[in-house]
Amino acid sequence: MHLIYADYAATTPVDPRVVEAITPTLTEVYYNASSAHLGGMMANALVAKARKRCAAPIGAQPDEIVFTSGATESINLAIQGLATLKQLQRPDARRRIISVRSEHSAVRDAVARCAELDYDEQWVSVDHQGRVDLEHLARLCTPDTLLVSVMMVNNETGVIQDIVAISAIAHAAGAVMMSDATQAYGKMPVNVHELGIDLMPWSGHKIYGPKGIGALYVRGGGEHAVTLEPMVVGGGQERGVRSGTMNVTGIVGLGAASEISCADLESDAPRIRALRERFEVALRTLDGVEICGDGAPRGYNITNVVFHTARVGDVLAGIPDVCCSRGSACHGASTSPSAALLAMGFSEAAAGNAARFSFGRFTTEADVDRLIAGITQTYAGLQSHT
Repeated sequence: MHLIYADYAATTPVDPRVVEAITPTLTEVYYNASSAHLGGMMANALVAKARKRCAAPIGAQPDEIVFTSGATESINLAIQGLATLKQLQRPDARRRIISVRSEHSAVRDAVARCAELDYDEQWVSVDHQGRVDLEHLARLCTPDTLLVSVMMVNNETGVIQDIVAISAIAHAAGAVMMSDATQAYGKMPVNVHELGIDLMPWSGHKIYGPKGIGALYVRGGGEHAVTLEPMVVGGGQERGVRSGTMNVTGIVGLGAASEISCADLESDAPRIRALRERFEVALRTLDGVEICGDGAPRGYNITNVVFHTARVGDVLAGIPDVCCSRGSACHGASTSPSAALLAMGFSEAAAGNAARFSFGRFTTEADVDRLIAGITQTYAGLQSHT
């Protein structure tokens, strides 16, 4: 069976150019990058090059990049590291953390963990298209606010937030601005200075790099410079922010994937957007199908579909050769309704009846046409039995 892969928002295949870049770290330069001998220095030089390749496309300095195991760790380091440091320094300091219910569970759970440390968690509302209510955010941003965290591109719907406006509100209150760029880095132009971002996580396996590697941008200078309390200690790697033997293979792969994805953006984006539009045009001809967030700016690769007149499980059962997600891939086995869609005002029934299809660099027109045919035929069969 030839699988139709429509789950690029969950993970991506490793680009052959990335494989080529990491191969020497497996066979030749396999040394510990913290070792003082020549081999260690060779490995460390590869790490330094990768750090530059990650930083340059977003307007950051190499020493503002902290390597982690992935976006989830980066998110936790950013949120809990900031909250823990402030609590250690001044327990009476800013106690409010603001985010959005439609965020990835890594953000929601990290904020909830901070609430256990007596932080005041606040959740800004979104409209039915998934856009942050800026007036609500402004009301929530009091002088007591430590952090505002709003993802750049929603992982379930692809909706793009107005990060410039959001960061302006956060900074006006003296708060730190974080934006999860896991679905944005390499898929849209991102400049941390133009957007006003102080903390920004992303992950290698979303941009055709290897799994198990990610990064966190931490603003290192100026009015909004950020310091974090380490969550992992013992060794002092990553300037003491994240200890542990450096994953040289993963780091080199992340550096290559970051640079390639940003360089290929102008060619990837229009082609993949055209495939996504082809898919959505066909879906709009089906009764009872709603495309989430299609009235808002969206990334070019994600379609989230609510089936109002058929059970999503039945639809997916009819296309077993298709790889897609029900909600976020991190909760693919969960039967609970999507938190993102609930935040957008969908009923529990509708939010639990959605599927996410996402396309990427290696998606073909033939793949999309097979996907359209499979969904259309399955849906017609289900409708005939209602």
